[in-house]
Amino acid sequence: MIDIDTAKRNRLLAALKPHDLDLLLPSFTLQDHPAGRLLQEAGADVTQAWFPLGSAAASYVVAADHNHMVDSALVGNEGAIGGIISHGRIPAYARAHVQFGGQFLRIHINALNTARLQSATLTDWLARYSDCLVAQLFQSAACNASHTIVQRLGRWLLATRDRIGSDEITITQEQLGEMLGVGRSFINRSLRQLNAKGILGSRRRRILIADPERLRAASCDCNDRIRHHFEAVLAGVYPPDQCAVAK
Repeated sequence: MIDIDTAKRNRLLAALKPHDLDLLLPSFTLQDHPAGRLLQEAGADVTQAWFPLGSAAASYVVAADHNHMVDSALVGNEGAIGGIISHGRIPAYARAHVQFGGQFLRIHINALNTARLQSATLTDWLARYSDCLVAQLFQSAACNASHTIVQRLGRWLLATRDRIGSDEITITQEQLGEMLGVGRSFINRSLRQLNAKGILGSRRRRILIADPERLRAASCDCNDRIRHHFEAVLAGVYPPDQCAVAK
């Protein structure tokens, strides 16, 4: 059985009441997933839920058209992927894949639903997380419609930094373009603009956040809006603002 310390490397699980966590522990399996691993495919039945541990993270992506997928939410150790909002066995609308490799706890949706039936507080906690995830999706849609590529790029990099706890992010320009729904040339231009100001540094397949405070100033405030909603609904679960922690 998965031990409590391992489970608590996921902040959503760490905030559960001990009795509720005990209901889930026997049904978890620990898995290592590399970046790029598919967790669920759009249109397939939802049968599992995954809880990222530590610096692991996964992305929900949705089809913009037949040739393009766009990032709709990045989920790290503050949450879960898969059968959390629904009770499973219905087609997934979004594809989910591992964005940053690491360890995940997997639970079958039947076991999760059984635990829900045994605990009203667990049901309420997961419903609260579902509300926060939907808020993140709403904010992402508003951000994509209203903010510049530089602002959106900065938001995504800072959100990733908060989740993985590192100033160095492993990702290609092509992947960034897919995440933000723009061409590689637009990403290249935005990165060069931020590099010239000393805010970012670039290495092969890596982006270094050299000046987090100035990157935050160049970004929109969508991350703050999401964090504030998490704090109102699930206090202490969303990763701390690494810019504030550094002060």
